[in-house]
Amino acid sequence: MLDILVYEERQQTAAGEAGPCLEYLLQHKILETLCTLGKAEYPPGMRQQVFQFFSKVLAQVQHPLLHYLNVHRPVQKLLRLGGTVPGSQTEKEEVQFTTVLCSKIQQDPALLTYILEGKKIVSRKKSSKEPITLPREAASIQDKDHPHSKSPDLSPCKAQALTAQLPAETEEPDGGVGESNLITSLIGLCKSKKGRVALKAQENLLLLVSVASQAAATYLVHSSPCCPAIVEHLCQLYQSMPTFLDPADIAALEGISWRLPSAPSDEASFPGKDALAAFLGWFDYCDHLITEAHVVVADALAKAVAEKLFMEILQPHLLHVSEQSVLTSTALLTAMLRQLHSPALLREAVAFLLGADPQPAAPEDGPRTLCAHLIGHCDHLSDEISITTLRLFEELLQKPHEQVLRSLVLCNLEGRHYVARGSPEPESYEDTLDLEEDPYFTDGFLNSSFQPSAKPPPAPATNSDGKTAVTEIVNSFLCLVPEEAKTSAFLEETGYDTYVHDAYGLFQECSSRVSPWGWPLGPTPLDPHEPERPFFEGHFLRMLFDRMSRILEQPYSLNLQVTSVLSRLALFPHPLIHEYLLDPYINLAPGCRSLFSVLVRVIGDLMQRIQRVPQFPGKLLLVRKQLMGQVPGEQLDHQTLLQGVVVLEEFCKELAAIAFVKFPPHSPHLHLSPPQEGHV
Repeated sequence: MLDILVYEERQQTAAGEAGPCLEYLLQHKILETLCTLGKAEYPPGMRQQVFQFFSKVLAQVQHPLLHYLNVHRPVQKLLRLGGTVPGSQTEKEEVQFTTVLCSKIQQDPALLTYILEGKKIVSRKKSSKEPITLPREAASIQDKDHPHSKSPDLSPCKAQALTAQLPAETEEPDGGVGESNLITSLIGLCKSKKGRVALKAQENLLLLVSVASQAAATYLVHSSPCCPAIVEHLCQLYQSMPTFLDPADIAALEGISWRLPSAPSDEASFPGKDALAAFLGWFDYCDHLITEAHVVVADALAKAVAEKLFMEILQPHLLHVSEQSVLTSTALLTAMLRQLHSPALLREAVAFLLGADPQPAAPEDGPRTLCAHLIGHCDHLSDEISITTLRLFEELLQKPHEQVLRSLVLCNLEGRHYVARGSPEPESYEDTLDLEEDPYFTDGFLNSSFQPSAKPPPAPATNSDGKTAVTEIVNSFLCLVPEEAKTSAFLEETGYDTYVHDAYGLFQECSSRVSPWGWPLGPTPLDPHEPERPFFEGHFLRMLFDRMSRILEQPYSLNLQVTSVLSRLALFPHPLIHEYLLDPYINLAPGCRSLFSVLVRVIGDLMQRIQRVPQFPGKLLLVRKQLMGQVPGEQLDHQTLLQGVVVLEEFCKELAAIAFVKFPPHSPHLHLSPPQEGHV
């Protein structure tokens, strides 16, 4: 039959005219008969042959067929046979059939709505007992391609050509979900255990949501199970994972893609590895769908993911009393954020984590929101929960969404209430250099500051815009740790220049990410007559500063994560962030603290502790060599303190490097080559 139909079409002189064999096929409902035989599997193996025949007819016959009721109806019946039974013997043929349908829809996107309507249109026709009319565009095609005068025998069939108007134009939305067989069939095939079948079905579904018109996209959202079915599968995959997974195992599966959802074979195996890979692969697919889909579908799918996965499943786990539940759900959320790229889903994720309308916080505010609870988890009794939650915030800070930084930091810094009022802003850093007044600092400490081997030419203390000169900022951080607590000079490849190189790349990446946000170049000038108001840095910065003040008492891995988050914050090219985190010489209002003032107190505490540790320099150097893997690790007295000192020295060098690349010495737009350590 296929060969006859193809041969007949090639012999046709009039383009688009149906031949007698095609007319016979349509009038005598041959396709309906084949569909019935395929459904009954009579004779055995018939279903596979029917799928193949339908695929070849639709692909090889160029005459438009899907508009005809006697083609559309068996196509819908055949779709209902596919994608419903997991592990079906005809999966390969089913996905080939859906591929042909999707290619036809790609050629003519208007077909999408007709195919999606499925049983609903046919039942409407039966109830009305009237021929289904054509819209203007389809009617013109019908008149052109199938002139009734040339084929009078086909006129009863052609009068029933299935080109019904779009549902948005013909009926009021009933709020229900109509039957959409192509979608359900594709989603069923996406769950196939055969990798190639599942991948092809996912590509077909992606094609459908990307070519949809406004009306078809609206139909997909309101009258098909598209979004609920996709998100339901995502939730099922989440719930199929073990209740506890090691955060290190979750982080090791970074880079799972929906095109390659299986876990890399070279990675170490652990319980739940395949389930985790399947979940992350489908989440990546959902993110890709939202990126490529029509905006109506994208918004609806993103909202469905936020409601069903984030709100109904993840949030109770994040707020659970069980530490294992909190640990696993936080690590999974971090992995999802790492894979998330679509703007619509990112918007929903940020609203879920931070709230829709963040307001400046007060010190006495309790943890009323999820964000407040997560910030509290960063200062948890469990160091592992603290580290995992800090990683979540670090990942969040790298996302291109302005509300993240505004909610966590900027909404509390606006107004610059951390700067003392009533006196003019300093002309140079010397006007506010009051370290000598601090009881922790002696003349000996101040005189033990970093000495460059070659003195650079003198630089002005302030730039033309009144900012503290970057040379003074860099030297302030480099000289903060006393010489007796420094060990990097004794080892190779631990100099300041390596941080400059890394900071330069990270700063360029951060600047390009935030460039569309239109941040100001400098802080708003202060009104000296404005009265001082109470300043609160916000729960996020308060937590980081509190953690930083305990750097000499915390585990090494926790200190690394705290300083990593602070470094990410300091990289943002916002004037308030630069002033509050990187300018040591701002005139702080009473009771306020900045990052530099916190570090000053830590150094003061260190100077007192040094006196109580015998052979401090030698032990400190040994600990640094242990951390670098140069000598075998062995337990020492005061090991936590010594490791904290190493992290403190490296963090100060990192802050100096960030300040240098953000504001080079001679021009705010000139990026110089990295200096040697001690040369600025």
